[in-house]
Amino acid sequence: MTKNALLTRQTYTVNNKYDFDENSYKSLFLDLPIGYAFFEIIYDENNKPHNYKFIEVNSIFEEKTGLKSSELIGKNISVFFECIDNKKTEQLMLHAGRAIYKGKQQEFEIYNKHVNKWYKIHLKSPNSKVLVTYLIDITKEKLHMIELENSRRRMENIIEATDIGTWELNMQTGERIYNERWASILGYTLEELSPINEDTWRSLVHPDDLQQELDKDVSLYNKEIECYDDEYRMRHKDGHWVWIQDRGKVISWTEDGNPLLLSGTHTDITAKRNRQEEVLYLSYRDQLTGFYNRRYLDENLKEIDVKKNLPISVILADVNGLKLTNDSFGHSVGDDLLKKATDVIRSGCRSTDKLVRIGGDEFLIILPNTESWKAVEIIKNINSLALKEKVRGIDVSISFGYKTKRRIEENFNDVFKSAEANMYRHKLYESSCIRNKTIEIIMNTLYEKSNREMLHSKRVGEICEEIALKLNFDREKAIQIKLAGIMHDIGKMGIDENILNKPQRLSYEEYNELKRHPEIGYRMLSTSNDYSEIADYVLKHHERWDGNGYPGGFKGEEISIQARIIAIAEAYDDMIYGMPYKKSMSIDEAIAELKRCSGLQFDPNIVEVFVNLITERNLREE
Repeated sequence: MTKNALLTRQTYTVNNKYDFDENSYKSLFLDLPIGYAFFEIIYDENNKPHNYKFIEVNSIFEEKTGLKSSELIGKNISVFFECIDNKKTEQLMLHAGRAIYKGKQQEFEIYNKHVNKWYKIHLKSPNSKVLVTYLIDITKEKLHMIELENSRRRMENIIEATDIGTWELNMQTGERIYNERWASILGYTLEELSPINEDTWRSLVHPDDLQQELDKDVSLYNKEIECYDDEYRMRHKDGHWVWIQDRGKVISWTEDGNPLLLSGTHTDITAKRNRQEEVLYLSYRDQLTGFYNRRYLDENLKEIDVKKNLPISVILADVNGLKLTNDSFGHSVGDDLLKKATDVIRSGCRSTDKLVRIGGDEFLIILPNTESWKAVEIIKNINSLALKEKVRGIDVSISFGYKTKRRIEENFNDVFKSAEANMYRHKLYESSCIRNKTIEIIMNTLYEKSNREMLHSKRVGEICEEIALKLNFDREKAIQIKLAGIMHDIGKMGIDENILNKPQRLSYEEYNELKRHPEIGYRMLSTSNDYSEIADYVLKHHERWDGNGYPGGFKGEEISIQARIIAIAEAYDDMIYGMPYKKSMSIDEAIAELKRCSGLQFDPNIVEVFVNLITERNLREE
């Protein structure tokens, strides 16, 4: 007889009292691997179930409860209550009543304190006289769930400590789970955003970033990528945009290959992005004047020199007497003269005009949609303003030349050269333009402060050139990066020589001071037309491949290949020749260290090229 057949019988009899088919059933009941018990239902005077008396149990029930049948048969169910807590006792009685009145199976969980186990109890009343219950041991499952819950709580504590927002998505049910930090990054509570669905996320993502993220989701669902790590903007409750680093992956799939569960994290990287923007601003701006620099011109000229901007007028400006001012009053006064000159240029131009510092005392003004007569008018306006300004009694004098491009076929460089020639013709009473020699002076001063820096810089330059040639750079570019390698630490000119030559490990404050040298070097180099490109390499030569470098936190190919080469060359030279507070390494030790940091601190491709270069050199020397 099956269990279902047993439960559908109209009456149950034990010891011939309840019409119980003992011969066909009892042996099966006693041998079942599930704990069974039968109770006689005791009614009160109002014909309501009042209590339940044990009439039969099997050995498994005895084992699971820790109670013998001799202790149970004929006893009230209260005997069983002693092994569970009071709250579960009330629950047991409530479910028993429901099983009797509704005729439907009831189930719930209990903990047996006598045997330290968890059970699921099932209750069924096949008729008004008998209540049947059976127990299933769920201890393993329960302990597993408790461990999972503990692990989840531990992970939540870890995540909370790292200040990261988390999300989970069930693709079949649409259920989304977020932690409070996820909402707080955007200035909300979870309750304020609820119910959270796909439309909630879409409404918060910046419109310019939305489509690329949707495309990335499709690639993830189609298994074109294993996971994603993207940066995009989301709207804060206050209205501003927050930069989010969103990492996610599919953690389980359906049998037919569709994504089922996804999870990931959101990290607020606004501060990091702001730092990168600041570094990018430094890369495109002349620090003294605030004008664009030559690098900006080189990288953006194609966007400016387009048909819709015709006619384009070009003005070349040269500040007169700057060298004389520097020689006579010092560079601080010369800087004041330059700044005053740029102030009047800025005041005399329009907001749509592009102002570029292209040399020490030379400036380029690009005027889109401007005819020659308007360029002349702007020059007159600037000169008029300049006549009112003096620095230490020195007149602010600027020479100008201009040229207008009217046809897209005209070469911009030819227009530029015509304007430049025009400017020189207006400098008859002034000395010809003299290139700024500040960089050479700074380098010599740095070498005077530290002999080690002089030798180190020259070696780094030579290594950079070797790597560049191995990477098939043309000769001109190889020489340029050699010069960049020589000048990579030029910013240390602004660092106390006691820090540079300190024989002990630097303190936290000293190290932070030393970390300023890429930006200092950038500012020094970017003021010279000849070194504007090199300035960017110097700015980023302490950035890391994994994005954990300084000053901007750039990573991978966001860092120029020249800066990546300098980083490896400098590190290798430091290891081979040592530092004031660090012993030197052998070539093999240095190679091992480069390989260890490959893909983390350094570009792995350049490391491989450089290691092969060293190996080949060693073989030749042997």
